[in-house]
Amino acid sequence: MPRPHYVFSESGGISRRNFLRYTGSLASAAAWSSQSIGATIKRPIFANYPFSLGIASGDPDEEGFVIWTRIAPDPLNGGGMPRENVEVSWMISEDENFRRVIRKGDTVARHDWAHSVHVELTGLDPDRWYWYQFKVGDHVSPKGQARTMPLSGAMPDRLRFAFASCQHYETGYYTAFEHMAREDLDLIIHLGDYIYEYAGRDNRIRKHTGSEIFSVSDYRNRYALYRSDPALQAAHASAPWLVTWDDHEVDNNYADHISEELNVDPELFLQRRANAYKAYYEHMPLRLSSLPDGPEMLLYRKIGFGRLADFFVLDTRQYRSDQPCGDKTSLCDDAMNPENTMLGQAQKAWLKQGLSDSHSEWNVLAQQVMVAQLDRIAGKEVGYSMDKWTSSELERRELIRYIGQDEIKNPIVLTGDIHSNWANELLLDFDGGKPRSVGAEFVGTSISSSGDGQRYPDGLDAILAENPFVKFHNKERGYVSCEVVEDQWRTDYRTVDYVTRRGAPIRTRASFVVENGQTTLNEV
Repeated sequence: MPRPHYVFSESGGISRRNFLRYTGSLASAAAWSSQSIGATIKRPIFANYPFSLGIASGDPDEEGFVIWTRIAPDPLNGGGMPRENVEVSWMISEDENFRRVIRKGDTVARHDWAHSVHVELTGLDPDRWYWYQFKVGDHVSPKGQARTMPLSGAMPDRLRFAFASCQHYETGYYTAFEHMAREDLDLIIHLGDYIYEYAGRDNRIRKHTGSEIFSVSDYRNRYALYRSDPALQAAHASAPWLVTWDDHEVDNNYADHISEELNVDPELFLQRRANAYKAYYEHMPLRLSSLPDGPEMLLYRKIGFGRLADFFVLDTRQYRSDQPCGDKTSLCDDAMNPENTMLGQAQKAWLKQGLSDSHSEWNVLAQQVMVAQLDRIAGKEVGYSMDKWTSSELERRELIRYIGQDEIKNPIVLTGDIHSNWANELLLDFDGGKPRSVGAEFVGTSISSSGDGQRYPDGLDAILAENPFVKFHNKERGYVSCEVVEDQWRTDYRTVDYVTRRGAPIRTRASFVVENGQTTLNEV
């Protein structure tokens, strides 16, 4: 359908084309200052600490990464900033104490982008750690650490990363992030549901401010609430992040231009999506290539870690077909419609080409919803969730066949979304005709969504019996930590006993190894 023009009344609005014409590079304050983008305050004075939302880094490559912050002395009330732009200084050091500062500069926090800052650094040495910090007025930000990736032709000794998703603020504390921040990680991947769009509810652990969110200001305030959490800030400061979204960054279970509430005019929903995408960019350490244009935002991308691993970060919301059939159903005619898609044609072609061109030992799909065809009903009757890849069953089978080719080395799928842990072998034919495994899928639980979890979920035995490709399942909260070397991939399911009060210890509830060239999961 045609895309109308979108106006952001809270911020004045600016198209991606004009933003690029005005800025050229987010790291170039000179380019910003030379254009007519309004007055820039050189030395602002603040009544409160302006780095209330912390700092972050992301999207690393061989020679740099993005560093992010947002100037917000009154974060839950629009940020508390004037309409003028503000000059922000930054510096990069080879040591934590900033005795060996190798790069510094000034940039502009623009009022029409919520005074957020995205500095894209280039020309750094590959495969090493750096420290970064911001300053605005007389205030200095916390320190953060980030690293560049190894050269594309190099074989690193190892890669350690964690992935997480689903951090409903109201239903639990972010204790898992406290533990994640203490791990020795090269990378953190967030697979979506960074915020939840719902109205605040009483009698929960914490409470959302305001009603369900729709406007740019609404989404900004909700991100500010989540980013005010110290544990989340610590995890952001500890390592570079790769981020992608799921549904709650906009609206539960949305698909392309279709809202969860099916009677919503698609054009009105696309305005809401444009608001949400703008706020998402403003609060994430993303490159300029992901700058949104109204309700469109390029989020799928590849990040390489030398010849050890290629990460294909996917977007299974913006281009997908609406969920067919109703939930927990057999594969109805609509689910088998060849027009149904999770990725859209452009993203699917990009993914296939990237996998085909990859020379890495491990090829990793970082995405949102379960790929395995999970039968949720015991006995002869079958029931599949239609918010998963089974809603586009023919495309799901196409993906399985493609990653099962011999020339695609060691495919691994990382998944979030469903507030539970799963370790799945991906079968070429889940109906039993060709039960050959072609890769592994590791599904991570939520950080806090759904509250305190279960080590042994109800009906666990029936789920495992019905789905023999499932090697582990539980519903505790936590995250997944992975260590990758050339010959082996290891996954540890890290869980906390509770999130409804603070201080839960971390446990490794299950661990699996995949050997290079093999597709079976071995529990250790």
